Order: sequence, then C-alpha cells, then structure tokens
Amino acid sequence: MAIGSGTAIASAHPAPGRDPAWRRRLVWLLASVLLLWPLLVMTEFRPWQMLDARSLRVTARFVVSSFPPALNADFLALVARETWRTVAIATAGVALALLLAAPLAVVATAALSVSSLSGRMAALPFVVRQTARAAMVALRTVPELVWALVFVRVVGLGPTSGVLAIALTYGGMLGKVFAEILESCDMHPTRTLLANGVGRLQAFFYGLLPQAAPELTSYAIYRWECAIRSSVVLGYVGAGGLGQQMDSSLKMLAGNEVTTMLLVFIALVALADGLSAWLRRSLR
Repeated sequence: MAIGSGTAIASAHPAPGRDPAWRRRLVWLLASVLLLWPLLVMTEFRPWQMLDARSLRVTARFVVSSFPPALNADFLALVARETWRTVAIATAGVALALLLAAPLAVVATAALSVSSLSGRMAALPFVVRQTARAAMVALRTVPELVWALVFVRVVGLGPTSGVLAIALTYGGMLGKVFAEILESCDMHPTRTLLANGVGRLQAFFYGLLPQAAPELTSYAIYRWECAIRSSVVLGYVGAGGLGQQMDSSLKMLAGNEVTTMLLVFIALVALADGLSAWLRRSLR
C-alpha cells in the first residue's frame, strides 16, 4: 500500500522539464553582462588584436627563439644565484613584516583592553587602537611595487628596496589579518586573565595565542609564498633577484634565457606551495 501511494505521489508530481529558476538566472546573467561591458570598454579590452598578422609574427618569432632553453653552465649558475636572492628577498621582507605586524595586531585587538572590561573602552586606548588600525590601512594601501619604486630612488637599485617594499605592504596585510584572527577567538579566557590582574602581554600569550597560533602561522606561511612571487615582480623595477635578470633577458630578446628562468620560477613557486602545504598539515 505504501509503495502504491508513493508511486501515485511520484506520478502526481513529475520532475520539471526545465530549470524552474531559469528566468532569475537569465536576468542575473544579462545584468552581469551589462555591468561588465562598460568596464571592458573602459579598459580597452581587445583580445582580437592578438590574432592580428603582425602580432602573430612577433609571437611566433619569440616562441621560436625560446626553445631550447638556455642550459649553459655560466647562465645556470647566474640563475641559481638570482633565484637564491629572490628567496632571500621574500624571506627577509616577510620577517620584517612580521616584526611590524605583530605589535600592531596586538595593539589593535580590542579584547586586550583592560578598560573595556567594565563596559565602554576608555578614550585613550580607543584612540591608540584606531591609530594602529589606520597605520595598517596606510601600509597595505600602497602596493609593494610602488614602495619598491620609492625605495629604489632612496637607497638605489638592489635587493634592499625589495625587502623594504615587501616589509611595509605585507606588514599592513599581516597586521590586519592577525588582528581579525585574534578578535575571532574565544574571549572568555583572555578577559578572565585581565580581570584577575594579569598584564596584557601575559593575557595575549596565555589567553589568545594558544587558540590562534595555527591560523596565524598558516597565514604567515601563505604570505611568504606570495612574497616569493612579488619579489620576482619587484625585480622589474630594479629590486634585484630573478625578476631583474628576466627583465634584462627580455630586453635583449633572449627567449631561451627567459624560458629557463620561467621554468625555474615555476619550480620555485611549486616548491614554496608544497612546503607551505606540508607546514599547514604539520600544524593541524
């Protein structure tokens, strides 16, 4: 009887022949096209120019000159040295960024405010925290490429400008995300410690840090991976490393050298990705 009634229900409500929400999906698709089209026009997006006869000739000439990759010993030694310099720029930049981000994140975390335990935060701590947040906004607003151009003028060409550029921009990024991670933790242990007379740093190390350490470390590793890619881009403005050497090879139209460096860069990013994934698994 139950089977028969189930069959009757199934036959009474047949599956719809088409998506019942197709009108809504069509409206959203048309709205997206209408919004996207002016943006494409404004950016002069013309991909069909790649199929122009002159563009195809230039592309074919560069592709032919890019194979086989340059594998002579002197050039490989140069690439190895510049690759190591690229990793050094990224690592030193992120290390300085962490030194900048950690205190800013702690200052900007409202959970560590003693005055807020009794209700509203006092005026001076509020101003200090807002100042720290404003500093992080200012640091991450300016792209690392712009910072690199500034420091190239100040300290000259070389890795120093790349390290400082990554340190400032990533310091703002890390500080913001670190503060948000700390704010999302369970506040009860921290507030209990503060209410019993424990200092802010002690409350941070014993109340917030044990909860947030895996996420903080994971994001810092991710930013180090991003810094390796950024350090290659910064090389194009004179910050040293693999990017600067790639820029020189492109200017000399040495396609085989560019191919070698691209392969090395792909391997470098894959290695960094694998290392960061392994460290994240270890933290979990």
